[in-house]
Amino acid sequence: MPLSYAGGFIETVEGLRTYEDVGLDVVLLPEAYSFDAVSQLGYIAAKTERLELCTSILNIYSRTPTLLAMTAAGLDYVSGGRFILGIGASGPQVVEGFHGLPYDAPLGRTREIAEICRKVWRREPVAFNGKYYDVPLSPERGGSGLGKPLKLINHPVRQQIPLMLAALGPKNVELAAELFDAWEPIFFLPERADAAFGDALAAGRAKRSGDLAPLDITVDTKVLITDDPAEKAAGEQQVREHLALYIGGMGARGKNFYNDLAGRFGFSDAAREIQDLFLAGKRTEAAAAVPAGLVEGVALVGSPGWVAERVTAFAAAGVTTINATPLATTHEHRVKDIASLKEYAS
Repeated sequence: MPLSYAGGFIETVEGLRTYEDVGLDVVLLPEAYSFDAVSQLGYIAAKTERLELCTSILNIYSRTPTLLAMTAAGLDYVSGGRFILGIGASGPQVVEGFHGLPYDAPLGRTREIAEICRKVWRREPVAFNGKYYDVPLSPERGGSGLGKPLKLINHPVRQQIPLMLAALGPKNVELAAELFDAWEPIFFLPERADAAFGDALAAGRAKRSGDLAPLDITVDTKVLITDDPAEKAAGEQQVREHLALYIGGMGARGKNFYNDLAGRFGFSDAAREIQDLFLAGKRTEAAAAVPAGLVEGVALVGSPGWVAERVTAFAAAGVTTINATPLATTHEHRVKDIASLKEYAS
């Protein structure tokens, strides 16, 4: 059972051992245009002993492939072999808007990055002549001719650091199932997951190497276990606002991957309305337009019995890891909810 929590960082880290005691397995740290995830995970590594640590996600554009590999090997080293490298394409809003880099060829770049990372971790000299990455940089592609293939100086704790790909589009989902150890979708609706992702997962698994373990499917969700109607409504409102932000505002009209996903889940009309309202500055109305079926389907908010049923539905749809953000207002309630999720998932 993993945890993704956006509260006060130091306060949250100090409480992680309490979560460990009730079954927390993994901590995932996001990175968009915020503080970087790497420094924070280094801090968490020093404060914990058992928890796995995962980036969720590092975009594939702002760091070179070898720097991604070095970073993963470094975090795996300081954590004693507890790191998972989560990467993803992000989107043009962040890559071009914040990093000033062209958002191009996410599929091809991701494939090459996975190959380069694994080469680095095996301490092979990095000699890679791909369509998107050329290491060492050859004179034909702007290099001086002085570069030579180098291998990582240090010996990694593990030669096979787990690689997780955050992906929504069919081709990227297929790539995750083919090459990666784990796949991280967002807004996972169990009853519509096969329609949205089934063909892509099957195509990728058909090409998957026998050297890789079965694909871990790590889904993002929100959790609040309560019998209090007012508390439940407040939790669902947080989910609505989060969905509206992504479906309506994380991307441009015609280029919003989350909006597309809502359509593949069967909410095309609602997704269009949410985006229209959000881009018009009507955020409250956009949140109100999020269908109840989507809120209830992707989140774990409600009574113990309801949440237990939803955990079972997630598992039946192939989910192996639940990345849960607790919505409760107190530490004690949040810890209790994680303990309950661990029980339901056992």
